[in-house]
Amino acid sequence: MSQAILHDDGADDARSVAPLHVVDINDQQSRAENAVAELLTALGRDVTSEHLADTPRRVAASLLEMLTPRDFAMTTFPNDENYQELVLVRDIPFHSLCEHHLLPFRGVAHVGYVPGDRLVGLSKLARVVELFSRDLQVQERLTQQISAYLTEQLAPRGVGVVLEAEHLCMTMRGAQSAGATTTTAAFTGVLAKDNAMRRQFRLAGADLPA
Repeated sequence: MSQAILHDDGADDARSVAPLHVVDINDQQSRAENAVAELLTALGRDVTSEHLADTPRRVAASLLEMLTPRDFAMTTFPNDENYQELVLVRDIPFHSLCEHHLLPFRGVAHVGYVPGDRLVGLSKLARVVELFSRDLQVQERLTQQISAYLTEQLAPRGVGVVLEAEHLCMTMRGAQSAGATTTTAAFTGVLAKDNAMRRQFRLAGADLPA
């Protein structure tokens, strides 16, 4: 599973987030291509045919892209105005790969926090969603990872994360429940304990769960 490491550049408000495991991307690409070709052959497909000859390369490149988080600076700054209410970014698009079937699930994330001493740039909330979604995942763990990471990095008074997604492993195969969506949520601190604060999160997005 992809993880992240923080590289401190000397400032207390900007740190680079990068994949923990540094690997030879060319070696990964080559090995993945061979594995895809072997899989297609095992499924009775002719990988030497004109239409499939380049498929192993394309599939390997696509998987590497979807499983590799991009570096970013986790920029925070002092809460000089002592802002104590909810900060919520809604409808952050995300996609990930189900670790059970290697099929995509995709949807939107609603991510909010009640600040303590630090604030974070709003775009960084979307970056954190991407950091953990570019992995082999289950939605429940993805929700918890986003929440735990923001709690660790910001020490906020509370964090709220709600994910709504369609899983192709459920809509394309198995139950074939087209249009079904799954909602998961994680609330910590005042958003877990304070009904008024929790209500702010819900009112900011009427379609979020009670």
